Amino acid sequence: MFGLIVSGRLVQTDLHQVSETQFLFNIPDADKINHVVIFMTGQTPFPEELGGAVYFSWPRADGPVWTLLGHISNSKPSAIFKISSLKTSSEDENNSNGPHFGAMSQQQSHLAQIGISVEPLVQLAQQTPAPQAAAAQAVPAFSEFSTKMAENLFNYASSFAQTQAQMMPQPEELFVPLSTLKKWYENFQRRLQHNPFFWKS
Repeated sequence: MFGLIVSGRLVQTDLHQVSETQFLFNIPDADKINHVVIFMTGQTPFPEELGGAVYFSWPRADGPVWTLLGHISNSKPSAIFKISSLKTSSEDENNSNGPHFGAMSQQQSHLAQIGISVEPLVQLAQQTPAPQAAAAQAVPAFSEFSTKMAENLFNYASSFAQTQAQMMPQPEELFVPLSTLKKWYENFQRRLQHNPFFWKS
């Protein structure tokens, strides 16, 4: 029913069902992982009015602490979460209120875990994800906005395109070749895909 994507690795579908409503993914060698994607495979939908709360656990000496990342549902079948800051953050009292995923909840060094707890949508709507994880939620929306904005600029400027033969002499005007704008747009798209926040540097 669920899948997990870690950048640079094969898709994981080897989840463990630890109870009727709880599932676990093990992520070995998780030290350098920054983001994870949780998705529904499409084979089995959630029962009516139910969704999945997504939790993250990083090994700690005093036992597992589950941090709420967010949720997935039939209307939102996938989500990307930022986990890099959750691996090194100090223990937070709010994080200790997460569920217990039973004996399968391991504390091996460098082994992270993703837990999915099937819960009513009404209950999911009242939960507050960890702020560090929620930051990743804005990435797709920001990327989409940036892409649409750049497309709008390119399309607007292109609507004024003329060949040199069509141009009237205007000594006071400066002209930029459309090819320059096209090159900027392609570079912008490439950099945005590589790092949605490249413009901050």
